[in-house]
Amino acid sequence: MDSPQKADPACPAETLLKQLSGKWKPQIFRLAVDGPLRFNALLRAIEGTNKQSLASSLTELVEAGYLDKVVISQKPLHIEYNLSEKGKAVVPLFMQLELL
Repeated sequence: MDSPQKADPACPAETLLKQLSGKWKPQIFRLAVDGPLRFNALLRAIEGTNKQSLASSLTELVEAGYLDKVVISQKPLHIEYNLSEKGKAVVPLFMQLELL
């Protein structure tokens, strides 16, 4: 018999909430809705963050498929993070959560 606390791996809402929860991920995702993000701009925009936790959260969002990491080869070389197609698809759901 399954425990009542056991997660249903087939539940897309639970998967989304887990992937977008955690240190700084909701804030990063929300800022990505407004346009491309750069690491140092995020450090300034999200009060209380540090380089290590920000880098970890960005990596997790890229690995989960919600952000695309784009290397811009203009001088100076820099990296931007943009919403992926998967990220854009969940924006309406994310915005509904903000209204709660």
